[in-house]
Amino acid sequence: MKYLIAGLGNIGPDYAETRHNIGFMVVDGLASRFDSSFEPARYGDRSVITYKSRTFILLKPSTYMNRSGRAVNYWLNKEKLTPDRMLVVVDDVSLPLGKLRMRAKGGDGGHNGLESIIAMLGHNNFPRLRFGIGSEYPKGYQVAFVLGKWEKEEMDTVKQLIKTAGDMALSFGTIGIERAMNLYNK
Repeated sequence: MKYLIAGLGNIGPDYAETRHNIGFMVVDGLASRFDSSFEPARYGDRSVITYKSRTFILLKPSTYMNRSGRAVNYWLNKEKLTPDRMLVVVDDVSLPLGKLRMRAKGGDGGHNGLESIIAMLGHNNFPRLRFGIGSEYPKGYQVAFVLGKWEKEEMDTVKQLIKTAGDMALSFGTIGIERAMNLYNK
């Protein structure tokens, strides 16, 4: 069995360690747990890990957030995977920091990366893992907030959640989306 775990973010040092790049941080954490590294590939950096006889293709799209659909669609086709075998990891301002929420399908919730994937696939029937980043910003400053770096006092929580999000991604591939949601969406 093979699965695609697409962590969304933006490439380049200006975006490293920002809230909007939590998808990259989650797949980076997962790769490092398995001593795997990312290699440049078409439309992104790619790493492959094996866990419980399953292959997980970890992807960090290089298409920038607003065009994530191009990379995701390419890798689904290249690996001959159906969208239900993919988990997209994204930041979510609708969830408070400390909340992780897995869903089997859904709308874009105003997230440009999800909007791009939905537009490219032509549907929203694919699993996603929403990583709560909170909404502690003044009205009109959402872009500055999501593109901002994590605060020092947030980092302990973020590091623990990155590990938990990795566990959730592995569970998605080993026990299935429904059981993983029941286990983690508390």
